[in-house]
Amino acid sequence: MTLQFLRNADGTVTGRNETNGFTVTHADEEEVKRQLYEDAGWEYTPPPPPVPPGHHRFLLTHEEDGSCGFEDERYAGLRARPPEGCLPADHGHFALECERPGKTLLDAVAATVAEIRRDHGLVMNGLRVAERPEEWPDAEVRSSDAAARVAHLVLTAAHRSRRLGYGRKELVRLLDATGIE
Repeated sequence: MTLQFLRNADGTVTGRNETNGFTVTHADEEEVKRQLYEDAGWEYTPPPPPVPPGHHRFLLTHEEDGSCGFEDERYAGLRARPPEGCLPADHGHFALECERPGKTLLDAVAATVAEIRRDHGLVMNGLRVAERPEEWPDAEVRSSDAAARVAHLVLTAAHRSRRLGYGRKELVRLLDATGIE
């Protein structure tokens, strides 16, 4: 079954279930999604309310080697005492669904990763984000989605570098070589 969504020039959104031809157009994108899911017989879950100003919502993950699940002993302390604003979640591996304060999303993620490392000795190595058509906005736009992608890539790079024997100095040298300020 294929569901398609199209943003129209007039600001409306059109959704279509390609399997049976059901089509709906509405000004509210979530209403289009709800109706398409209903037509397809799928459960629809509305998006969560927006976070308060100065807070950011993200999903931190820990995916070691595919052999550790949510109930792994390494996560016992973190399941019992997660950082404030985070809830343990089973996503086929250990994850934390977080809503945390920070000047930017990267600040909130960095503070959370540091707290987990300090208090539990575990380095979270992934950040989940929803895929969106506007995946890479203009450089002028610092959206939460773009920041989440950057944080995910940095966490993944740190994890993979450590597994390959590279350390902080090599990663910092590489970042410095790019000229990033």
